[in-house]
Amino acid sequence: MGRVGACGDNAAMESFFALLQKDVLNTRRWATREDLRIPIVTWIERTYHRRRRQDRLGRLTPIEYETSMTTPANQAA
Repeated sequence: MGRVGACGDNAAMESFFALLQKDVLNTRRWATREDLRIPIVTWIERTYHRRRRQDRLGRLTPIEYETSMTTPANQAA
């Protein structure tokens, strides 16, 4: 993330919040903000981080990277 108001940063954050809203916030009616805390953290850790492509992994998802790094002998075990 770079400077304030950079269009690339805005696009990335808008994409993230659109997914969060579609997958968590709009799934049901939430009584309080406290009720949302665990579902949001769970969604980020279990869904978002596992399926988004990461620069440090050569633009692969963590699952794709892990699969490419394991040898066929380890996969059979």
